[in-house]
Amino acid sequence: MRLTVFWQRMADHFGEGYADSFARDHVMSELGGRTVQQALDAGWEAKDVWRAVCTAVNVPYEKR
Repeated sequence: MRLTVFWQRMADHFGEGYADSFARDHVMSELGGRTVQQALDAGWEAKDVWRAVCTAVNVPYEKR
């Protein structure tokens, strides 16, 4: 998954304004105690981060 697709999915689910805030501030156990941004900065694949977000916040299956 390209980062542009990842960020579009984040914006679609959380809204333009909240997606960035969620990515910077929400620490997720699914990402080993990292935020979305920290996981991406650490080299995690965008698709794996998106899957973790989907699991953590119950993104509907059709949006995954």
